[in-house]
Amino acid sequence: MLTIKRLDIDEAHAIIAAARIKARDIGVPMCIAVTDESGNLIAFERMDGGKITSINLAIDKSYAAAGVKKSTQALGEVSQPGKSAYGLSSTLGGRMVVVAGGLPVLSDGEVVGAIGVSSGSPAQDNEVAEAGLLAFK
Repeated sequence: MLTIKRLDIDEAHAIIAAARIKARDIGVPMCIAVTDESGNLIAFERMDGGKITSINLAIDKSYAAAGVKKSTQALGEVSQPGKSAYGLSSTLGGRMVVVAGGLPVLSDGEVVGAIGVSSGSPAQDNEVAEAGLLAFK
């Protein structure tokens, strides 16, 4: 039998709340998704003004980060032409997002979930996702 560690709903809400504060601080309304260790959605928020095109993108950034246990920014770096994972972004129906803003959530070195953020620039999305991670202890 396996014992699986995963984020619970209260932890997901705390991560979203911290990300929302950072998004407000930088003046960019975001779509923020938190998934479990398998990439299944736990909680989602579209801030007032968050782009409708960013809804699925935030969810898929979180899905990708949980699934590969790496940031989506790192995926972007290895999926460029001539790199080892070139073409990755076209897999799984396009759900493997290779743009910054998706980060795994770790507990004792294990992935227990992920956050995905979208609506700003890749750097802004990543900054807000990192702020969300700080809420997880």
